[in-house]
Amino acid sequence: MEFKNLINSPTDGSEDLDILEGGSAKAISINENNSRLVLNILWALGLTQKSKVLDEGPMKNENYDLGNFASTGGWTLGKKDAVELYSSQNLVELNDFQQDLVQKIAETVYRPCCDNHTAFPDCNHGMAALGLIELEVAAGVSEEQIYKDLLAFNSFWFSQTYLEMAAYFSQQGEDWGDVDPKVALSYDYSSSSGAQKISAEVQGLTGLDSGGGGCGI
Repeated sequence: MEFKNLINSPTDGSEDLDILEGGSAKAISINENNSRLVLNILWALGLTQKSKVLDEGPMKNENYDLGNFASTGGWTLGKKDAVELYSSQNLVELNDFQQDLVQKIAETVYRPCCDNHTAFPDCNHGMAALGLIELEVAAGVSEEQIYKDLLAFNSFWFSQTYLEMAAYFSQQGEDWGDVDPKVALSYDYSSSSGAQKISAEVQGLTGLDSGGGGCGI
């Protein structure tokens, strides 16, 4: 399957597909139309980028079949098998210090589809978050800004979770804009277990329709 077969209308992000043709310096802003496209691009980056997280982290545990994770077995775009792509290319240059920084950040960031941190990117959202961290660390973005950006991306991919989280913090007397992104992305709030607890706290509030993101192409 190719991106152009998956993304075929403006509401899917087709207007941004030209960046895959090579040589584009076009800036992309994530929005409700292209969030799926951006997710898949970052998934590809996180999967393929040569990474200490992938080479030495939980994904390589001998008790696991590397090809059976959602982030590997679920990758059906392109010509190469995900296991062949896995941690195979230096798409962005990261020195040892930067690799350690990527790992440090990844170990503190969760997503609502599971209880694993981003240093265990067993699903597409985790692998995409890893790709985003790597891209921004390589670009010299501050840790504070990286957490802000990760929270913004998670909010597109799991909008219901973060609407509920904002409502929860509002109940606690704290505006969403004042919440520390690192706290919001922690296990207590952004893991599957944490998000379920937050959701239970705000049930019954008007304007919080149910829904969530899945871990597929």
